[in-house]
Amino acid sequence: MQREEFLALLPREGFNEVVTVTREPNGSLDVHAHSFEAKALIVQGSLRIRCGSEAREYGVGDIFHLPTNIEHEEDYGPDGVSYLVGRK
Repeated sequence: MQREEFLALLPREGFNEVVTVTREPNGSLDVHAHSFEAKALIVQGSLRIRCGSEAREYGVGDIFHLPTNIEHEEDYGPDGVSYLVGRK
């Protein structure tokens, strides 16, 4: 998905807060959860999100969705990652 299309989609789905998140190359975050629902578009780099025993890789143009309070881990690719994220 393209950036403009994603930004137009967010408010239609109730994601009114939009921020850009950038993470360092080969970094990670241990198990954590967010008090908000998140929908994000990868705009640079890559990341892997693990929820329980399932892990999924995301690259440029991919979208990931995390419901509120879902425990997950994040690992960032060799170029780091930057993504636009809508929160609600």
